[in-house]
Amino acid sequence: MEKLLLGMDALSFLEGEGLRVLESCLAGDEDAAAGAAASIGFPVALKVSSPDVVHKTETGGIRVFLKNEEEVRLAFREIVQRFRAENPEKRLEGAMVQKLGSGFELIVGTRQDKQFGPVLMFGLGGIFAEAIRDVSFRLIPIEAGDAGEMIEELKSYAALKNPRSGTVDIASIQDFLLRVSGLMDRHAEIQEMDLNPVFVTGSDLLICDARIRIAP
Repeated sequence: MEKLLLGMDALSFLEGEGLRVLESCLAGDEDAAAGAAASIGFPVALKVSSPDVVHKTETGGIRVFLKNEEEVRLAFREIVQRFRAENPEKRLEGAMVQKLGSGFELIVGTRQDKQFGPVLMFGLGGIFAEAIRDVSFRLIPIEAGDAGEMIEELKSYAALKNPRSGTVDIASIQDFLLRVSGLMDRHAEIQEMDLNPVFVTGSDLLICDARIRIAP
């Protein structure tokens, strides 16, 4: 039976594999959410946590730019009430409290192709991932040269190099792609993985959200 890792489960797995993720915490009630937010540091984002929901935006399950504990408590109640009203058949774990990400948004994905084997995808992330589809592909495993070519092939490559983008360190993105390639080498059971968005500022890359499909 296949297994789908979402939310904190996916982020914890990736962190255990040496990839950096945005500081996050699962909260089961509003008191826990407020406490986690204070510990993480404002502003934060709140995301509904359910093993039955892949796309949180479709359930109205995301609140961002929460600046204090009162806003976190209100957001938690709104998310939970809406989720229970609109999805009574789905399981609810609570909400994930997460440090608000910033920087250039990237997407990195992998999948097991029946003909070619593991494939790595890289491109522009966030809300533009589906709309623009500015992506490049390589077979896994990749080498440093492959990672560099994947970045340069993007139509948005000029934006990545533009200082107005926050002086993105291209070498750090190359290293990240190599790390993801290595992860897939170690875990042939991963059938599909979607890291979106990955925030990059300078040489700092942090995974915000992830979805990982694992075969038995």
